[in-house]
Order: sequence, then C-alpha cells, then structure tokens
Amino acid sequence: MYIFDIPAAAIERRAIPSYNARMPGLQEDRYDRQRRLPQLGDAGQTRLGAARVLVVGCGALGTVLAEQLARAGVGFLRIVDRDLVELTNLHRQVLFDESDAARAAPKAVAAAERLACINGSVQIDPLVMDVHAGNVESLLETSAGRIDLILDGSDNVEARYLLNDVSAKHRLPWVYGACVGVEGRVMSVTPAGACLRCVFPNPPAPGELPTCDVAGVLGPAVAVVASLQASAEVRFLVDNSTHQKLITIDAWAGRFREIDLTSARRPDCPCCALRRFDFLDAPPAGHVSLCGSNAVQIRPTGASINLQDLEARLATVGPTERTRFLVRCQVDANRSLTLTVFPDGRAIVTGTRDPAVARAVYARWIGS
Repeated sequence: MYIFDIPAAAIERRAIPSYNARMPGLQEDRYDRQRRLPQLGDAGQTRLGAARVLVVGCGALGTVLAEQLARAGVGFLRIVDRDLVELTNLHRQVLFDESDAARAAPKAVAAAERLACINGSVQIDPLVMDVHAGNVESLLETSAGRIDLILDGSDNVEARYLLNDVSAKHRLPWVYGACVGVEGRVMSVTPAGACLRCVFPNPPAPGELPTCDVAGVLGPAVAVVASLQASAEVRFLVDNSTHQKLITIDAWAGRFREIDLTSARRPDCPCCALRRFDFLDAPPAGHVSLCGSNAVQIRPTGASINLQDLEARLATVGPTERTRFLVRCQVDANRSLTLTVFPDGRAIVTGTRDPAVARAVYARWIGS
C-alpha cells in the first residue's frame, strides 16, 4: 500500500484488482516457497514483514533491489531518488516502462506505482529528493520506528561515503553496491565489521572512475550485483548475520572474486574507529551536477518552492504541468530547455550539459 494517495492518472493506468479479489475463496500464501527455505521458515518471514529498509537511489541497482524486497515481503520500503525516468534507463531499470519515460515521471513515484501492483501488502514510501548531508539522517526515522538497514542504489561516490558515515554514526548496517560496464562489486557493512573507509580510505578524485554515461553498463551485470545486495539484506534481517567480504564480478567473463574482510577493520579508520564523519559533517552548500545524459541538476541552499505559485508564474512562459512532486515547463523559445522544479527548490534543467546555462535558467525563473 502507498502511505499517500496515488495520483488519479496512475490509478487508471496501473491499478489491478488484487489476486485474492479476482479469485475469491482461494487463499494462497504468496511466500510459501520462501517459507520452505530452512534459512527462513515462518520466523524468518515474520522478521522480513516487520523490517524497515531504506533504498537510496532508484536507478539500475535500486529498481532491482526494491522489486526483490517487495516480492520477498519486506514490510516497509522507503525509496529515495532525485531523478526522472528517461528512455536510456529502460534497458536496466526494471520497474519502469516507456510510458514512465514519456511523462518523465519521478523515479521514486514510478517505482512505487509498480511495486503497489506487485505486492499491495508492502508499505512503500517514495521520496523525490536529493540525498545530502543536510537531510540524510532524517530518512532514518519512520512512523513505525527507525530504519533497520540501508541499501545503496546510488550512482555516485559522494552518496556512498555519506551513507557510510550515517551507518557508522547510528550503528546501522548497510550494503554497498556499484556497477559500471560489465563489472560490479558488493560489500556488506555492519557496526562490528570493516566499514567502507577501512577498505577504501578516500574517495576517488573526480573523473578518476568511469561512469555509465561514458562506459555504458550491462543490464545483467546490474541484476547480479543487486541480487547479491538483496540476498545480503535478507540474510541480515532474518538472522542478523552477514558475509564479511568484498565480492567483485565480471558478468561478461562469468568471473567472481572474493576478498576476505574479517580482519580489515582499521583501528585508525577516521569513520568507524575515530568516529569522525567527514562527509556527514560537511557544511551544506549549493550544488550543481550533471544529471543524466543531457541535463544539469541545481540544488540551492535552504530554498523551498510553492509549486502552485510557480506554476502560475511559468504558465506565461510555455507549456506547464504540475503534480504534487514537481512543476515542469519548457522555458525557451525553441522549446529545447525544460525546467523541472521540486518543492525543496531543487531543479533539473534538461536540454543542456552546461552548468552556466542551467544556472542562468534557474536564476531567471526562480531566483539566484
């Protein structure tokens, strides 16, 4: 179930009567084959149903993670993503379809719509927002209690080191995952084991690592990485255990490698040992970053937007649409630049990769 109302258009397009409603008198247990596993049983399934999981990022890894956890019966899923669905996402981001790309739907919302059809008993909390040091800790609290585990579905190094800080500070487990090209890696992080900075003390420099936009990415490689992450998550929630290892894969060659991390925890680690949270404690600042294949994201400092007022202002500029999550408008005479604005003031300018152009659009129609 949604924790808020699904937009009417989504209901018309997505909603399907539940299985039992269409088959009255037939009361099957959807988790029967999962309960039969000696590793889970009835007790393990009950623990999954009571679990609260945060998925940060709902792109390639995040969509596979969210779908597998919803199908497994994890009780509460909070899905956070800042981006909109594009056609280039569809070969690997399994919760989206062409209609989502055509309407440039927020990924978190489109994912929640799909998951509501897959398993209506799971509570889905989709949040359209950019995760940063100023808001990440607020994501850990729900009306039913604190999040039990964090899953990394992000696509950037900054977010992962931030999640590592949050995990260490609040003594929460998280599962790191990354995939580009045909390769990927997975690592489970628990309060008692090595953290990400024990293994990779410093993040790579900008431009040092390849990205999907440049190097491409193989859909099956994504699925393998996310499945290993989901498996680690289920194991931890069921019996509080995990593998202390870094797993790397080459999906094209069919090659796996394991690095034992049982002795990798560093007594001088700035994060988990010295409890210095460099990424979490970084001062908030305005941020401009490339987002997707032909777009720039702008994240101002301390801004909030009244979407209804903004829609009225932009209606004189060009074709405009508003949902509870965003306002979107074509803002140039050639209809080549689209401005999408969110309630927290964040915006995506589509149609350019030039931060200066994006800043100018933002300053003209929203303010500096």
